[in-house]
Amino acid sequence: MTKILLVGCGKMGSAMLSGWLDQGITASDVVVVEPSLPSLGVAVVASPCDIAPDFAPDVVVLAVKPQVMAEALPPYARFGAAVFLSIAAGKPIAFFRTHLGADADLIRAMPNTPAAVRRGITVCCAGPGVSADQRALCQSLLESVGEVGWVEDESLMDAVTAVSGSGPAYLFLLAEAMAAAGRAQGLPDDLAVRLARSTVAGAGELLRQSSESAEQLRKNVTSPGGTTAAALAVLMADNNGLPALMGQAVAAATRRGRELAG
Repeated sequence: MTKILLVGCGKMGSAMLSGWLDQGITASDVVVVEPSLPSLGVAVVASPCDIAPDFAPDVVVLAVKPQVMAEALPPYARFGAAVFLSIAAGKPIAFFRTHLGADADLIRAMPNTPAAVRRGITVCCAGPGVSADQRALCQSLLESVGEVGWVEDESLMDAVTAVSGSGPAYLFLLAEAMAAAGRAQGLPDDLAVRLARSTVAGAGELLRQSSESAEQLRKNVTSPGGTTAAALAVLMADNNGLPALMGQAVAAATRRGRELAG
């Protein structure tokens, strides 16, 4: 049986824990380190000092906030036989090896918030020495909350973070903007919000299930000379349209990720 040590159980950690238990992970094989967590049917300890001496995890999932990661890591170096799976944004593999030991087996992962409804996507990068079995174990755990992809070049993780890690916020902003635009055209507030939310959610589900590309789905909605075409003429303007703005936004997020990595 796979034994899991989950360090931190905020929104992402709790989403993963729920997914593991639903997938059949035995509750007695999971230990969570979280000072303020209520009972979830698994062993919960307030600090690493409280972990049973005979508990030997196969994987240590690091889900604390990036800004406190350096302080949190040292007590877990004793679990060197495990693979460490980090979901902390902006922290490179070298950072973890500095605190956990130069030979620590580590997989760096970037999930996103739709994991809370099992529609997330996580991209992973394995550090030196990580075995095929360790990769498979971490992929299985992450698949409990959505899709999983891999990159071999760790430098790509900043772009991954900018597209999928931060990406849900872009869609939420789109829904906000659509609702505001509807209100400006006279729609009642509750109807404008409902239309925007349902349209973004429904279009996303159509995109997920369809074999057609996003480009083709857009064209399917757009009749020549119609209302959608009039709107897209604004949204797709060369210099200040949505494609140009999205390119700038993702580039800015990628740069910031590199800055945070130090």
